[in-house]
Amino acid sequence: MEPAELAAWLRLTESVGPVAARRLLAMAGSPEAVFELPAAALDQALPPRQRAALGKPPEHLAELLGRAGAWLAEPGHGLLALGDADYPPRLLATADPPLLLWLQGRRELLAAPSIAVVGSRNPTAQGGDNARAFARALAQSGYAIVSGLALGVDAAAHEGALDAGGATIAVVGTGLDQVYPPRNARLAARILAAGGLIASEYSLGTPVMPANFPRRNRIIAGLSQGCLVVEAAVQSGSLITARLAVEAGREVFAIPGSIHSPQARGCHALIRQGAKLVESAEDMLEELPPLGTPLAPQPAEAAPHGQQALLDAMGFDPVSLDALMARCGWPAAELNAALLELELDGQVARLAGQLFQRRGRG
Repeated sequence: MEPAELAAWLRLTESVGPVAARRLLAMAGSPEAVFELPAAALDQALPPRQRAALGKPPEHLAELLGRAGAWLAEPGHGLLALGDADYPPRLLATADPPLLLWLQGRRELLAAPSIAVVGSRNPTAQGGDNARAFARALAQSGYAIVSGLALGVDAAAHEGALDAGGATIAVVGTGLDQVYPPRNARLAARILAAGGLIASEYSLGTPVMPANFPRRNRIIAGLSQGCLVVEAAVQSGSLITARLAVEAGREVFAIPGSIHSPQARGCHALIRQGAKLVESAEDMLEELPPLGTPLAPQPAEAAPHGQQALLDAMGFDPVSLDALMARCGWPAAELNAALLELELDGQVARLAGQLFQRRGRG
């Protein structure tokens, strides 16, 4: 990413929230062009407080830009922006894809077949063992294991994948220039040494903020083809991840436990709501689509299909990605890229539940 583009992305994401940023990108087409929009257009698009924030670069922008430039110069460090050719299609198809993903490690894992394994930060001994065993078996079957680097089930899931010699992705809720919790610093180093990946949507220097962890769960769910909840209380961040997985059209699995264990009640609630009860990794593998190669191949060059053909296929009612694929016959990666282009051009809106809809009737 060129310095001017990096500066524009950082200024945009540090000034306004993701919803407003996507609205501006749809109007302008790129972060650099956002800051060239006429004042009248910005006044119409943003409430006064955000309009004022966008008009004045954040005081810490120069420091952040310098820190980002130095960090990105390190081997294995990278930054992925919404609209980049290698933006993961599964994540792009969700209702709220991150504008930026800071990456440390093997970025091609973002395209790998993957399963989220999540659960309590304070699991029972059996819960920790189950997380390791399921993650180990799934990794041996060719899936990357996605989790959040938290204590408890998350850490056990990463460890299970590593023990199997498999791949694992940690999605964290802080900047990548720190590790939280500090007790998992050795695990983070092991993930990177084994060819894994650590990812965050938060800029370097972002400290521990409680609200960021539930929000990062949508990335864990969005990267994955399915989500396994190992143990969880009724009030648990893992249930947020499961709900987000359902909204993204992904399979949700839950391991049952004792009716007397508070750590099993969240899983039992999920099963009552339709999650698949599983007792082994084989139960999950039977429900998941056939696994191809462990890593997805590089996407082929998109065929020159016209945008109008896609708009005609959409009609004017909300439509799912699967329905569009059936109507157009386009590969998923090509279709996602075309939808993003139309979204940034303001012709298509991305709705909740992995749906898309044309804007207007022009």
